[in-house]
Amino acid sequence: MTKSKDTTANPALAAAQPMMEWWQQQFTQGTTPMARMQLAWMQSMAETMQFEAQFLQALAESGQKIAQSFDGETPQTPAEMQERYQQLIKEVTEAQMERMQKAAELTHDFRKRLWEEI
Repeated sequence: MTKSKDTTANPALAAAQPMMEWWQQQFTQGTTPMARMQLAWMQSMAETMQFEAQFLQALAESGQKIAQSFDGETPQTPAEMQERYQQLIKEVTEAQMERMQKAAELTHDFRKRLWEEI
């Protein structure tokens, strides 16, 4: 039979205990910023995916409007057709500009989040 030794009775282990506690504290603090940086990255990616989904929705709506323009009242003149296309292109362009603006803001927010974690 083996007996387990009491670490408090061993002076070498008792002397090393504060060092072990300090090491454990430093070890856990080292991983926490990395986890927070990864969380910041994942939040930024989620926001990016949300912005992309909004842009794809705007593209789908413009495609739907083009299809509806041919299903219902068809344009009688090339000028009417051109006007419809220009309106749809304007909407898609505005959606793209909004997308680019949000991407620029997101980059700034991501850098700010990372800087806060560092």
